[in-house]
Amino acid sequence: MKVLYTAEATVHGGRDGQAQSSDGHLAVKLSVPKEMGGPGGEGTNPEQLFAAGYAACFQSALMLTARRQKVDASASTVTAKAGIGPVGEGAFGLEVELHVFIPDVDQETGEKLVELAHQVCPYSNATRGNIPVRLYFEEQPLAIA
Repeated sequence: MKVLYTAEATVHGGRDGQAQSSDGHLAVKLSVPKEMGGPGGEGTNPEQLFAAGYAACFQSALMLTARRQKVDASASTVTAKAGIGPVGEGAFGLEVELHVFIPDVDQETGEKLVELAHQVCPYSNATRGNIPVRLYFEEQPLAIA
């Protein structure tokens, strides 16, 4: 593989710390969610960052594959849900759900585009065979809480 871009970020303090990209464009406070025994609060967490990255990457792959199929997916939305939980003997694992909405696209076409995007997306390729990833084509966008 010829690397086109390398992202770099440094974290101090783990899940209760801070993360910053080398170019300074990303600077976030991290905090452990209440559901994991932490205080929750103002900070984000690695699962939210992973979900955001996966959703953004997947939507780009979706728009690419839709364009190849002569379908307009520019108004699409992708919601990623990244779950974390114990997998035994002190280890933790991840799982992902991707919920995709494309206005004015029928179920069959939408499901085909989602599967094609799943074959192209770098996050999907990185996670394939490593963690469960479930794909859903939605008739309406998911509400953001």
